[in-house]
Amino acid sequence: MLDRVFRIGLLFDFYGALLTDKQQYCLEMHFLRDLSLSEIADELSVSRQAVHDISRRAEQILEEYEAKLKLVERYQRERNLLGEIYSLINSLPPEAAELPQIHLTLEKLEQLLD
Repeated sequence: MLDRVFRIGLLFDFYGALLTDKQQYCLEMHFLRDLSLSEIADELSVSRQAVHDISRRAEQILEEYEAKLKLVERYQRERNLLGEIYSLINSLPPEAAELPQIHLTLEKLEQLLD
């Protein structure tokens, strides 16, 4: 479940602006603010089933965008590579780590990984 919530959150970060306002609202309330479908339905004055349908359709749309654009996949691949590069540089002998260029490179990599 947590993996699903994390994935929807990540997809929402990348593609959420491409959803309708109601789809954005439903996903944000359900996954990011952890409201139940009933609570969201009450706020929108619609049925719980309507909120469920809107949320499912929004999730499907996000997955379709990712299947076509692969931005999240690329982001995760790049973060992994940056982490590997950081580890490789950080494992250099201590005298190499004293070089200002190495120190600056590690700082910049840390900023990218934060």
